[in-house]
Amino acid sequence: QNNNEIEESGTKEDKLSTMESMMERGRSELLPNDVEEIECTMPKARKLRALLKEEKVMLLPGVYDCVSAKLCEQAGFEVIYTSGFSISASLLGMPDIGLMTATENIETIGRIAGSVSMPVIADCDTGYGGRSNVVRVVREMVQRQVAAIALEDQEWPKKCGHFEGKKVIPMQEHAGKIRAAVAARGDSGLVIVARTDARQVLGLDAAIERAREYYRAGADVVFVEAMQSEEEMRLVSQALPGVPLLCNYIEGGKTPAKSAKALLDIGKNYSFLMFSTAAMLAATKALQDLYAHLLEHGSTQGYSSNLESFAEFKRLVNLDEYNAVDAGDDEMAKTLHLP
Repeated sequence: QNNNEIEESGTKEDKLSTMESMMERGRSELLPNDVEEIECTMPKARKLRALLKEEKVMLLPGVYDCVSAKLCEQAGFEVIYTSGFSISASLLGMPDIGLMTATENIETIGRIAGSVSMPVIADCDTGYGGRSNVVRVVREMVQRQVAAIALEDQEWPKKCGHFEGKKVIPMQEHAGKIRAAVAARGDSGLVIVARTDARQVLGLDAAIERAREYYRAGADVVFVEAMQSEEEMRLVSQALPGVPLLCNYIEGGKTPAKSAKALLDIGKNYSFLMFSTAAMLAATKALQDLYAHLLEHGSTQGYSSNLESFAEFKRLVNLDEYNAVDAGDDEMAKTLHLP
């Protein structure tokens, strides 16, 4: 809470003890937000709130289009996350440095949410402005039946949480955005994920202070981005007892790799372990290999074992159901386009 208090505490061990003492003082100030009992008219949000009541770490894969979302559902994941990093790359061919507009992101998120029956957590960057902008984003997400949104405390233009050069807005300004989001969701039950990028900019103690304040403002889940060690992950959990937490792992990023079981051992209140960029990195490598083979051999012969079958892909996009409707199946028409 007070950076000077930590700096003046002496040795590394003294500093750690001081930080833990400061965390202890803040614990009694936290009053758990009820993630299940509030009024909740959106079925997908209701499902996500029920999952949050379970003491487990949910794997949270990042998706960037409807095919990646449908593949996650087919594989058996319980919830997915729309990765701003990956959508910016897929939609624009540009890095995640604030170049994607609110409209571009919201429209993509809406298509993804409409393609699956599972809860979707939407990366909504900073909310694209002040409190009024956040209110509009919330209402756009509720209209599209998105189960949850994540709002971060960076200055605009924002950057990927594992890039260098980030800046954050004042803590109370972002807390105000969280309060606006809570008010704007009405009885929808939309889950609010409050993200802080302060670890890299201001240090771990400031990031924890912000996380605590955002939870007090009404966030349902807290996301401390770019924790840099297992010890930091443990300290965040201990400083925020009873608060559902999200941990993000990026291959080559700042946070150490952990399995869901290992993360639960670190902190029982970790609810999500996110792999936000893995799908985009995997798809990029697969396409690089395919195009290299095609250029070298002039054909995809000898590469087909690495490709999904045409028949299976038709099943993935529900071609038979569309054909049935076109052939006059009125019963199928009732559910077509509905995940």
